[in-house]
Amino acid sequence: MADSNAADLSKLRIDRHRDSETNNGASISKYFFLFGGIAVAAVVIFFLFFRGTLASSVEVQTFTVTAISSAQANAVLTASGYVVAQRQAAVASKGTGRLEYLGVEEGDQVKAGEIIARLEHSDVAAALAQAKANLGAAKAHLPQSQADLQEATIQYNRYKQLVAEQLVPRADFDAAEARYKRAVAVVTADSAAIRSAASAVRSAEVALEYTNIRAPFDGTVLTKNADVGEIVAPFGSATSARAAVVSIADMSSLEVEADVSESNIQRIKPGQPCEIVLDAYQETRYPGVVSKIVPTADRAKATVMTKIKFVQIDARVLPEMSAKVTFLSQAAAESITSSAKKIAVSPAAIVSRDGQKVAFVVREGSVTETSVEIAGTLGNLLEVRSGLAEGNQVVLNPPENMATGMKVKVAAK
Repeated sequence: MADSNAADLSKLRIDRHRDSETNNGASISKYFFLFGGIAVAAVVIFFLFFRGTLASSVEVQTFTVTAISSAQANAVLTASGYVVAQRQAAVASKGTGRLEYLGVEEGDQVKAGEIIARLEHSDVAAALAQAKANLGAAKAHLPQSQADLQEATIQYNRYKQLVAEQLVPRADFDAAEARYKRAVAVVTADSAAIRSAASAVRSAEVALEYTNIRAPFDGTVLTKNADVGEIVAPFGSATSARAAVVSIADMSSLEVEADVSESNIQRIKPGQPCEIVLDAYQETRYPGVVSKIVPTADRAKATVMTKIKFVQIDARVLPEMSAKVTFLSQAAAESITSSAKKIAVSPAAIVSRDGQKVAFVVREGSVTETSVEIAGTLGNLLEVRSGLAEGNQVVLNPPENMATGMKVKVAAK
């Protein structure tokens, strides 16, 4: 029994050699993983550093890719102005009276000579009828006077011959002569009466015509300033009377009148191409040309008025619309309906890498190399066919070591 217990106690003896071997293995494993982690971290840090991720930010100048028309690329200067009809009239009556007819509304097309309004004219029409009646009466009396003159002439010539031959008394000749002269006077008076009556007829016709208000030229009615029943007068001469009945403009004579600063007027010349953009239709660009530089300056504004004629125009253009005029160094290629813009970039943003044109686009503080296809030039800029979009920020004059992922800081402009 005692031997059995001794054997069991011997089994419970601590094996110090085995514990030492176990501890040595754990230490080696711990150091292996520690040095392995350090090595991996070093590799990652090395890679990120040389890729520019952890490098300090490089300060760069940038250009914002823009969308412009070819006309904008050739711009010399811009000015603001208004559309003005160069042929416009406030149509009024030539006489004073009550308006009884108005045949047009705003926007109506009228032809030269067309009656657009009429005044009450019953009294003038009656006067014309009376004048025509007087003319008829005068013309009716003339044949009788002419017949009397013919008879008196025959008697006068007969008695003149007889008295010369002393076959009739002198008193009979004198009577025939007096009758002849009276007949001549009556015919002369009747002829004068006819002319006077004819003049009265013409005067009455003119007075009647004055009650008609006609369009002075082909155009469009802009405003209607009077209504039926109102009193109208020439130039508003009567108190509380309307002057202009309607306003008419020749829409084919529309031009933009823009004020150009005196300091820039030397850059403008007649015949210079322009681009006109109306505030109402900013998507449409109208080609124009400088038609006139007004030979006087505005002292208060230090500007000179310049008139720009539309080369192409449509029915949407209306008088008094505000417009922006771009004076060009050469005529634009776009037509009136063209609203497409072209993507443009500064030449300084494009560099060659491995035989390709590239640009470095700035996004969230770092750059991305992007292949770019250039279509041509737009003034001082380059037209981009593909690779860039409007609003992209690209680095100007990128250094040779710039690569995708490099941190950059946009310099203040």
